[in-house]
Parts: sequence; C-alpha cells; structure tokens
Amino acid sequence: MFKALLRASCLALGLSVASAAVFAQAGPVRLIVPYNPGGGSDLFGRLVSPGLGKALNETVIVENRAGAGGIIGTEAVVRSTPESKMLLVSDSAVYTIIPSLYPSLSYSRKDLVPVANLATFGNVLVVPAGSPFKTFQDLLDAARKSPGSLTIGSSGTGGITHLAAEKLMEQAKIKLVHVPYKGSGPAISDTVGGHLDMVFTGLPSVLELLKAGKLRALAIATPERSPYASDVPTISEAGVPGFAAMISQGLFAPAGTPPETVQKLNQAIQDFMREPDTQETLRKMMVEPVYQSAAQYQQWLDGEAQEWAALIKRANVKVE
Repeated sequence: MFKALLRASCLALGLSVASAAVFAQAGPVRLIVPYNPGGGSDLFGRLVSPGLGKALNETVIVENRAGAGGIIGTEAVVRSTPESKMLLVSDSAVYTIIPSLYPSLSYSRKDLVPVANLATFGNVLVVPAGSPFKTFQDLLDAARKSPGSLTIGSSGTGGITHLAAEKLMEQAKIKLVHVPYKGSGPAISDTVGGHLDMVFTGLPSVLELLKAGKLRALAIATPERSPYASDVPTISEAGVPGFAAMISQGLFAPAGTPPETVQKLNQAIQDFMREPDTQETLRKMMVEPVYQSAAQYQQWLDGEAQEWAALIKRANVKVE
C-alpha cells in the first residue's frame, strides 16, 4: 500500500514539473542520509526520492553514510559540488546544533544550503505510569521544592532531547539531573520501568505506550497542541510561556548550488508533500508537513541555530 501511495503521488507530481531541467550533468541524483537505515531521516529520504525522480526526470537514489552523529554524511555533501548532484536529507541538527557542539568541525552552516522543510517536530515530556505527577504543574512544583532530586533522560548529550531539558531547566528555573543514553529507546525503556522520572522524546515513538497506559504525557514542546494527542497541553500553556523545542527533517544542498536549482527542488518537494496520497502517508507517520520556501526555511533554521548556540554556551554543554 505504501508503495502504491508513493507511485500515485509521483505520477501526479511528474505531470507538473517533470520538464524542468535542474541538473545539467548526467548520472543519478544521490540523496545522502547521514544516519543508519530505518531512522527518521532515512524514512523521509525514501519517501521523497521517487517524487523527486519523477519531478526532475532523473534517477534518484538514497545512500546511507552513517557515522559521528550525522557528521560523516554531511561532510560528504559539503565536500561535493552542485554538479555532483548530491543532496542531504537529514534532521536539522546538522545545521542548527552540531556546528555549535564541535568547534573543530570541518564544515560550517555556510557550507549547506537549506532547500526544503519536509516536516517539523516537537518533543513530548513523559513520565512513568506510576509517577506521582499527574500534571506538568505537579512536576514543576516538585522540582522547585527539591532542586536536583528528579532525573530526566535524553537520547544523548548534545542532542535535541538533551537541549530541550536544558532549555526547560533554564526557562522554568528548575534543576534536574540529566541522564544521557545512547539513543531514545533505552531512555524510554528506563522511563517505563520507573528508573527515570521523565524523558523528552518524539510523540510517534511513545504513542502506543501512552495508549497502553505505560507512560503518561504531561506536556508537549510545540507552539500548538498536536492533532495526534490533542489532550496533551503544550509546555507553554502548561506553565512555561513561550517554550518550544523543535527539530525538522529537511533537504539540503552544497554551497554554490544555483538559486534557480534550489527553487525548483523546493517546488518539487512542496508539490509532492501536497499530494493527497502523500499527506495520507504522512498522517500515518503522525507528521504534519510544512510548506516553506527555501528562504523561509533558512530563516527558521538560522533562528534555531542562534538559540541553540547560545543555550549550549550558557549551559556549558560538552560532547566528549
């Protein structure tokens, strides 16, 4: 069914922009995913690759180049030229967070051109089912009463879930004990088991656990409530006004890519994401598409990068 949905979407998209010449050089367009197969970036790369292929009248292949938390694959794209027809499909951390975590990084934000925002996500704050905290305010009250007595897990030091925790501590004026894990899975498991007081994580990864009553969602770190968990308040409305901790999945090109190429790629992505069949697939993934021009996406990314860079410095976040 999934493949059928993609085929239908791609055919519709191909009628609209297939004649647009984007790349002059022969050979396939390569979408580099800087993580292992099966993750979010890989999923989005494989979702959009057939649509791009039809739209551009090109062969599009997905290559996984994992390692160093996304750095290796990103460096491959940065070192390429626009003529090499290599693009990056990745979470926005490679642009907004990683350059501030690694001072000796071989690339900077100027080496990547944001092309399209595929989707934007926020993290939900969950506690064990047996937690005494029934509401987000309960948690805030306990944390303020006994600073440093509660633990919060993350998928790893310097990741979005860790930075969301640091931002929460700063804005809510509370002190929590950060416990980093190697991935979100172990952190979620330890929260279910009651070994952690709370954890930030993506809503899709815990929705079934929430439905089964093994976890309780206190609040979500998005500007508005999620349509997939409308009973869960935002952190902003629950007690920390203006709070949000977002990350996106996006398409990036190497520096020097002509603006007209960026615009055509952006339009191809937007057309594909607007297809009814594609939207149905995204809803099954609990994803709301975002329609932005390349300039709008870069403006959002630059704002996020500035915010996370300042927080990383203030919180003295270090990656060993």
